[in-house]
Amino acid sequence: QAWLNEKFAPELLESRPEVIECVVEQLDHMEANLKRAKRGDLKVSVHRMEIERIRYVLSSYLRCRLAKIEKFFPHILEKEKSRAEGEPSILSPEEFAFAKEYMANTETYLKDVALKHMPPNLQKVSLLKSVPKPNLDSFVFLRVLERQENILVEPEMDEHREYTIDLEEGSQHLIRYRTIAPLVASGAVQLI
Repeated sequence: QAWLNEKFAPELLESRPEVIECVVEQLDHMEANLKRAKRGDLKVSVHRMEIERIRYVLSSYLRCRLAKIEKFFPHILEKEKSRAEGEPSILSPEEFAFAKEYMANTETYLKDVALKHMPPNLQKVSLLKSVPKPNLDSFVFLRVLERQENILVEPEMDEHREYTIDLEEGSQHLIRYRTIAPLVASGAVQLI
């Protein structure tokens, strides 16, 4: 579920280090069990395929997060700076270090390659303004895991009326991400 939500959400979601740690421990445990199993057993090949499938999902989840960090790094770091104390971080400590280093390397590269050759009044660039923001107004498919009532649907640009909808458990919808972002974070809906 964390993998699918991360894959289909237009923004970086909250880090799930406990899930990653649990999956890595399970993979280690499964591999240790396979080493003790008999060589010709059919179960061994089935378990090995399952290990590879789980490893693929885990690496895909982590690659997706890194791609979003690389794409939206100034906005992610700004959001991280402005979060309230006690509010959960969207970055793991390793991801935070990566994002900071990525930003520093990008700034250094821009200065060394282009900005130092520009006139003095053009030698500054705001990465927040020049790097795209996540498009929270994009539409996503979702499956409702827990019934939700009175969800305020924001109108399109040309409409001037707002309305509410009820999301029935098990139903599927195509809706603007901004509308259901809190429901994704709480686990009430799953992106598909």
